[in-house]
Amino acid sequence: MWLKPEEVLLKNALKLWVQERSNQYFVLQRRRGYGEEGGGGLAGLLVGTLDAVLDSTSKVAPFRILHQTPDSQVYWSIACGSSREEITEHWDWLEHNVMKTLSVFDSNEDITSFVQGKIRVIKLIISWDEISKLEKTSNVILTESIHVCSHGEDHYFSMFLHISETFLLMEQLANYAVRRLFDKETFENDPVLHDPLQITKRGLESRAHSEQFSAFFRLPKEETLKEVHECFLWVPFSHYNTHGKMCISENYICFASQDGSLCSVIIPLREVTGVDKADPANRGVSISTKGKTAFRFTEVRDFEQLVAKLRMKCSATSSPQHVINTELKEKMKEQSWNILFVERGHGVSMFRTKKTRDLVVRGIPEALRGELWLLFSGAVNDMASNPGYYTELVEKSLGTCTLATDEIERDLRRSLPEHPAFQSDTGISALRRVLTAYAYRNPQIGYCQAMNILTSVLLLYAKEEEAFWLLVAVCERMLPDYFNRRIIGALVDQAVFEELIRVHLPQLTDHMTDMTFFSSVSLSWFLTLFISVLPIESAVNVVDCFFYDGIKAILQLGLAVLEYNMEKLLTCKDDAEAVTVLNRFFESVTNKDSPLPPAVQQGSNLSDTKSDHPKVDITDLIRESNERYGDIRYEDVESMRCRNRLYVIQTLEATTKQNVLRVVAQDVKFSPSDLEELYELFKKEHFLSCYWNVNSPVLQHHDASLPYLDQYRIDCQQFRILCHLLSPWSHCANRDSLALWTFRLMDESSDCLINFKQFACVLDTMYNGSFTDKLKLLFKLHIPPAFTEVESLSPSKGGDLSKEELIHFSQLSVSPVGDSLESDSLKSSPEKGKGKVDIQAYLKQWQDELLKKEENIKDLPRMNQSQFIQFSKTLYNLFHGDPEEELLYRAIAVVTSLLLKMEEAGRRLQSPTSPVKSPVAIVEVPAEIPRKGEEESSSEQTEGSRAQGLRRNHEWSFAFEQILASLLNEPAFVRFFEKPHDIKVKIESAKNLQFKARISV
Repeated sequence: MWLKPEEVLLKNALKLWVQERSNQYFVLQRRRGYGEEGGGGLAGLLVGTLDAVLDSTSKVAPFRILHQTPDSQVYWSIACGSSREEITEHWDWLEHNVMKTLSVFDSNEDITSFVQGKIRVIKLIISWDEISKLEKTSNVILTESIHVCSHGEDHYFSMFLHISETFLLMEQLANYAVRRLFDKETFENDPVLHDPLQITKRGLESRAHSEQFSAFFRLPKEETLKEVHECFLWVPFSHYNTHGKMCISENYICFASQDGSLCSVIIPLREVTGVDKADPANRGVSISTKGKTAFRFTEVRDFEQLVAKLRMKCSATSSPQHVINTELKEKMKEQSWNILFVERGHGVSMFRTKKTRDLVVRGIPEALRGELWLLFSGAVNDMASNPGYYTELVEKSLGTCTLATDEIERDLRRSLPEHPAFQSDTGISALRRVLTAYAYRNPQIGYCQAMNILTSVLLLYAKEEEAFWLLVAVCERMLPDYFNRRIIGALVDQAVFEELIRVHLPQLTDHMTDMTFFSSVSLSWFLTLFISVLPIESAVNVVDCFFYDGIKAILQLGLAVLEYNMEKLLTCKDDAEAVTVLNRFFESVTNKDSPLPPAVQQGSNLSDTKSDHPKVDITDLIRESNERYGDIRYEDVESMRCRNRLYVIQTLEATTKQNVLRVVAQDVKFSPSDLEELYELFKKEHFLSCYWNVNSPVLQHHDASLPYLDQYRIDCQQFRILCHLLSPWSHCANRDSLALWTFRLMDESSDCLINFKQFACVLDTMYNGSFTDKLKLLFKLHIPPAFTEVESLSPSKGGDLSKEELIHFSQLSVSPVGDSLESDSLKSSPEKGKGKVDIQAYLKQWQDELLKKEENIKDLPRMNQSQFIQFSKTLYNLFHGDPEEELLYRAIAVVTSLLLKMEEAGRRLQSPTSPVKSPVAIVEVPAEIPRKGEEESSSEQTEGSRAQGLRRNHEWSFAFEQILASLLNEPAFVRFFEKPHDIKVKIESAKNLQFKARISV
């Protein structure tokens, strides 16, 4: 076994150990007398006797390995073994994995430190959602290692048996962890990601393969890769067999070549009419489709079982064939495509080869553009799998009124206003229906600017339903996370673009001092696929390439644009001048083959204007981008996306934290470092609660589209755990009740959730508030709306409440405002009502907070008899264990007696002739509380309130001023509440105990 390195003076041990192996840095020794005939002589007998008389805890293993360095008398014990096989295994590991590395060090101290670091066991825990950088690296010392950066700290892990598999697994887990920060819907709907106990290495690998499969072949994201077969596919028009892999999912058979021919095929099972064995000697499988095309696969392992499986799948799959009637336009281009269709097939199952890409680069004919967009994007599969879906969406979304529909109405007239199709109500109505239906389908995205421009272009070449499914393919599959509130996908691809610029255009990066220029100028390129910067007749050619090659086409074109303008960009003195250069270039881009009429073409209006930019044909520009940057592989782009997504999301999270801390810091007295630590604990508790309980809705309280303060909120159970860890009053016997009442006091919106500002403010009062502030907080905790009668259903638990009890009590609707005001509160709440977020209501809410005056203690309601009794019990519990405990207990008794005498004196003064009935006038204020709307939802509390009403004439009550004045006369009280508490100690303890608290609660 490996040992913690300890110093050994070898010269004192020579008589007890025998050297068996040695090299420049390590020595393998055997205990004298062990394994020798005759016991090793007298010395061996003495050593054996010594080992025999020692107890079991002091016995020495018969073999050990020491680390030594030249010219040093100090040795380090690093391993021991009870058998020769065990110690030999350790020795071999050192020779193969450590010896080769030690030769690169210059000093003995570095060698020893490196060996100790390899041997010593170090426990390091890094949360996946805190990783900002993850990559494989290599250097002189560590040939291959994994670099992990978290909170600015770098960690390097090496000596993996399978480093590539480990890195891919880590990359997947890190990306799933950061995606939950903004994509809660995916986790809620995914049974595997929803249950962390079901996440396995095999499952993650299968998921990664399925995602890569769906993305590569443009299939619906629900498709799961079931089988992969290495085989050959006969290409009839080239008369040869191409080698590749056949991938099979629930509804598709796909093939991709691996011999450089760039041949791929997609065969929907709904199109398959027959599956037969062909040429058994070559293990062949023949698949026939409705388009009278036959695909022959050979050298398929287990081809007989595959034929049987495919026959079963095809018998359960049927759907009408989608046929699009076209009219003749651009006869030369159409003729080229028709020849391609004859040779390589027509429809989803067509062969996609290099010739197909060449025709796409030249520009798809107008008559075929809509059809081929559907084909290349995979939207045709979505539409075929969901017949009638769009019509139902339009009916359901008709007449809805949300923030998304308001934004859609505002942008309708701004969508290609120069095009005749959108100068009439027909085109505007179609655009409205498509955008509204998608907002209804995907409320997480709803509507985002740039979607109107993209959808307008789609409607020019596709039918209304086809445009809808094209929009679905773009937003949910081809440009993931682009059109959400924080456009994370676009930011990620901009980071990928910057990385490609550094690789392919280093002279440009050397000239530009700030790389953020490329992000700012290229944002519209990615969001609108160059539609917003290029004339419409040229932009559609870019969209052609995008639907065929995905985001790779946009990246390639962006690099070509920058390279074309390289000389002028290098002479620019600032960013504004560089933007002007690029804008003039885009204005000069034309499409000489465009069939659009001159009135529609945007570039035609520039032909008469004087420009220093020569005309650039879009076809030539796209062809050049393919020739120069066509070696950028899809796999490399996805790898860069994964790598940069970590950094982008962590940067956004850091921005959120900074904004929250800046707002909260104005209202609290905590130091910036303490406030930051509290925020991390608050956020960590939110995620721990979401993932600790398998059955809890994941991230149900997190919405990245909300204002910064409301993005992370916690419920009463989560607040109870933080109170136990951080509150200076957590030692109190009724701490669960205090946590419950505190939560109810802060939950002003009555949605059973609080944000970080509310959490920090109440902690600030406990730690940094004055004597009056702390006493006022305790007073408010024991009156409505915070106070409610609490009694655990399990007497054995004492004052502790179960999670169910805590949630139940936190949801009781006790409010000093009447039921008559509930409708007003719903109207004033920005998030309640008909599901429409009212921005004006948010502004009014913020204005009210700014104008909110400090609460006057005279405005506080009086505390009745039962509430004062509970208030006194809380004080007793708080004082328990204090050095002045006895003095504080006596002070409570004195104050209570004084308050009762004052109340009795008041009664006699008001009604000297009838001292028994005099309390009626005294308790007028608590008697008004039910008339203002104080109600309890449970039947037991309702009966209790009735009984309390019968005894109302015999109760007494106190105002806050009375209690404050009485307690100020007791120095022990003042000392207790003004005693300083160090929150740093609590924070450090909370960091260590936050995980353990999950088990104890």
